[in-house]
This record gives sequence, C-alpha cells and structure tokens, in this order.
Amino acid sequence: MLDTITWQMIVRLCLAALLGGIVGMERGSGDRPAGLRTHILVCTGSALFMLISLYGFDPRGGGNNWDESRIASQVVSGIGFLGAGTILHEGMTVRGLTTAASLWMVSAVGLAVGSGFMLIGIVATVITMITLVTFHGWEKRLPGTGRLERRYIRVAVKNDPESIPTILAYLADKQVKVRTINVKNDKLKDLVLVDLYLKINKEYNTNEIIGDLNNLPCVDSIENVI
Repeated sequence: MLDTITWQMIVRLCLAALLGGIVGMERGSGDRPAGLRTHILVCTGSALFMLISLYGFDPRGGGNNWDESRIASQVVSGIGFLGAGTILHEGMTVRGLTTAASLWMVSAVGLAVGSGFMLIGIVATVITMITLVTFHGWEKRLPGTGRLERRYIRVAVKNDPESIPTILAYLADKQVKVRTINVKNDKLKDLVLVDLYLKINKEYNTNEIIGDLNNLPCVDSIENVI
C-alpha cells in the first residue's frame, strides 16, 4: 500500500502533466517548435524536481537543514537553454519567442504544482491559455500592428550572380521589407532557393506583388510557405 505522501506526489505529477499538455496542445496546433510532448515533459519534469527537492531528502517534507529552493532555482536557470533552442529553431525571425515563454511558464506551473500549490498552478495555466489564444487575435487589432502583412516565401531562381540582387531590387521598389533571407543551392535542378520573410503594407496587393515577382526572368518558381 502506498502512503499518503506518495499518493500526493502521484497526483501532483499527473496534474502537472495535464496542465502542461493543455498549453502544449495550443502550441502544437500551430506547428510550433515545441508542442504537446515537450510541454508535458517540461511541466512534469519541473514538478518532479520540486518533489525531489521537498521530499527526496526528508520524507516528511520538513527539509530541516536542506534548502528546498536550490533545485527549483536550477530548473529556472536550465529552462532558459531549452527556450533558447526553440527561438534558434526559427532563425532570425524570432518566431519561437512565444513558445519559449510558454515553456518557461509551464516550468513555473510544474514547480508550483510540485510544491503543493495546485490551485495556483491551475490559475496560472488558465491565464497562460487566455494569453495565447485570446490575446493573439486582440494583438493584431492594436494600433500599429495590423498595417503589415507577413509572408514567408521560397523563391527558386536561376543559378546566376544577378538573380538575388534582381529580386531584392524588385521588392525594394515595391516598398516590401525583407526581414530575413536564407539562401541554399539546389544542385539537382541547378537552381538557388531563396527563403524570404517579408513584411508588406496592407495598402498594397500582396498577391499582385508576388505574382509580378514570379514573372521576373530570373525566377523559376515561388512557393508560399506561410
């Protein structure tokens, strides 16, 4: 038979997995670098570290001479490396920043649940979900944030030194901002693949701009990635 403390630890771990999974489902639905499984593991792992800190050296949870915050502080520091990985995964566009923040948040939720503050962990998860789901739409309606359309395209151009300067000059002429550019060779087709992250003023016809770009002599094809 398991004692009361062991059952409490099991319940806390399961709750941490559930709360982390709730946030992970929202992130995973958008094909983010960290999704359901990552958030579950981060939240449950944080709870487990907190439980080990509380009960691993004193089954009664009293701690005596042991500082229970020592392991928790290491979790806070360590989660930064995982968060940085999700940001770097998206390159210079920094599109993984919100996902990194959500990982940081679920680690805090896990620590809270592991410490026994289960209601606080639930409330924090609710706040996180409201922020990720509801505020995403509101943010676009704020002044100054809805005037630009973001588009990520992949342009296949001829393997010629003038190809990339030509498309960049065209975009500059159309007042399209190029946030990032990534170039790689397609040796099989003797083409150069140019990944462009664009910001286009909504006053202009985005499809017309990209259509005219596709008509440039140096362009072989254009793929809308986002």
